[in-house]
Amino acid sequence: MKGGPNVFADLGLPNAGELLIETELMRRIVSIIRRRARSQRAAARILDIDQPKVCALMHMRPTGFSISRLVRFLNALGQDVEIRVRPKPRSRSRASAIVAA
Repeated sequence: MKGGPNVFADLGLPNAGELLIETELMRRIVSIIRRRARSQRAAARILDIDQPKVCALMHMRPTGFSISRLVRFLNALGQDVEIRVRPKPRSRSRASAIVAA
């Protein structure tokens, strides 16, 4: 069986769209921190959180990281974040939530 574009929906988890967005935002934050070769301590200062929370973020543990908080982290890392809302295509039965490049 081939899965769909959202593994959380495939698993039948509630709030699958939100989980997908949170995971993708975390992935991008982790990528930026790694690319800049920042220590967790330095990243904690930039993100204005403590080092254990950076550790949780780096290991993709979403505890305590809402979408709005992850957006603030991206802004602190010098990233613009754009949210766009539009009607779903008629070809799909359900609307979706994604993080686009």
